[in-house]
Amino acid sequence: MAVFFCTASVAQLPTLPPQAQAGDLIFRTGTEGVSHAVMAIDQGLYSHVGVLIGNAARWQVLHATPAERPSSPDAVVLDELSFYLHPQRASAFQVFHVRAASAQQRQRAVDWALAQKGRRFHMLDPSQGTYCTTLAWDAWAHAGITLPVQRTQLALPLLSGTYLLPSALAASPRLQALPAQPATSKP
Repeated sequence: MAVFFCTASVAQLPTLPPQAQAGDLIFRTGTEGVSHAVMAIDQGLYSHVGVLIGNAARWQVLHATPAERPSSPDAVVLDELSFYLHPQRASAFQVFHVRAASAQQRQRAVDWALAQKGRRFHMLDPSQGTYCTTLAWDAWAHAGITLPVQRTQLALPLLSGTYLLPSALAASPRLQALPAQPATSKP
């Protein structure tokens, strides 16, 4: 599997594989403190995931995250792909295609995910909110597709419980990593 690395150059735009579709999952290796904590616990390649929205003309990413903008709440947000993959937030990314999903299932997953916009980011209690991996998993479950995953029991101060970690979601046999694309220059 080839992972695409983000560059610090403003002249470079992230290019998604041409096979990418709305509803696919886009994982990133984050650069922020919370990303380092997730990766220390998970021991995987990724610290965060979002759901692709739109198309190649204008990709956006819906994801549940601690605030990434000043004075924004910790919530499910819809960001431009360039913001989601900006080198301040990401050092690498990979798109995963959901195998054997019909166009209708993709649309249901996207519609359900979009309806969560503004929902509170919360890791400890699903009735209080959601976090990135459960948002992505739930979107597909509401579309009628179960992504088989292994959840992890953590016994950490302030974070005891059962969690869906990014590496477990990425390892689901229903997901297929799409080949990485080189960056393209701005016109």
